[in-house]
Amino acid sequence: MTILVTGAAGFIGYHTSLALLDRGQRVIGVDDLNDYYDVSLKQARRDRLTARGDFVFELLDIADRQAMEALIDRYRDITRVVHLAAQAGVRYSLVNPHIYTRTNIDGHLVLLEACRRLERLEHLVYASSSAVYGANAKLPFSVADRVDAPLSLYAATKKSMEMISHSYGHLYRMAQTGLRFFTVYGPWGRPDMAAVIFIRNILAGKPIPVFNKGDMRRDFTYIDDAVAGILGCLDRPPADAGEEPPCKLYNIGNHRSVSLMDYIGLIETALGKKAEMELMPMQPGDVKETFADIADARRDFGFEPKTTIEEGIPRLVAWYRDFYGD
Repeated sequence: MTILVTGAAGFIGYHTSLALLDRGQRVIGVDDLNDYYDVSLKQARRDRLTARGDFVFELLDIADRQAMEALIDRYRDITRVVHLAAQAGVRYSLVNPHIYTRTNIDGHLVLLEACRRLERLEHLVYASSSAVYGANAKLPFSVADRVDAPLSLYAATKKSMEMISHSYGHLYRMAQTGLRFFTVYGPWGRPDMAAVIFIRNILAGKPIPVFNKGDMRRDFTYIDDAVAGILGCLDRPPADAGEEPPCKLYNIGNHRSVSLMDYIGLIETALGKKAEMELMPMQPGDVKETFADIADARRDFGFEPKTTIEEGIPRLVAWYRDFYGD
């Protein structure tokens, strides 16, 4: 079985590719290695993947229509796609909004059109985000909740991806599943994510930015649990009964909402060093609390997160110190 993974040199894409290789599958990994964050980290992930015999790396931009069509023509045996390439981050969408529409919307459309050329395609799984829930007050967030009031451009692009996929499911009966990830963290994590920023600043003796003066809660999802959700979903494409489009949406979270201050406390403990905190107002486009209802994922493909933050944070800190030498 040959599986296409977009964003393969990214955080979740790297771990997903490793897991697919570990279960004996051939992976075609696509990434443009852009400079949104430290390219050397992406290259290190890529190099670990290319050391594996069944991994093929293709350097290209998923929004490049001709390049994606040529890729599909080279690998006609692709049966499943895990689409994780995206422009992430709420804050950066305030600085460079156009890259979000190009990568998340145009890139998603280009990929869907390319996938229409795959006669053997069984299932396309793509990354959405908990950000689509906006400022919904009802907790935990359910996939049945309305998500038509995004608070950031990033969230709007992720909601747009879901809508485009639904239309392609209707028009072309393409089996697709969108996964709304909730604050994924762990080893090999992005340096722009809060946990890595906190670790880096604490070790350097610099203050850490604490938004909304610490009055925030997040459903933190350890990377291994997120990958287990991706693979479990990938193996169970939505059935096509001929009425509704063969499209599904699921939350991938830890089903536990944790105080930001408690999260910081665990990082301090793992580092053996106290943080100097810079208490700041809520940043534009952010939300106060997230909490995932995972009942549908549990029922349909046995998703069951296993890693608590008490276990996950020390693993992240250990990786950081080993990789960066701090």
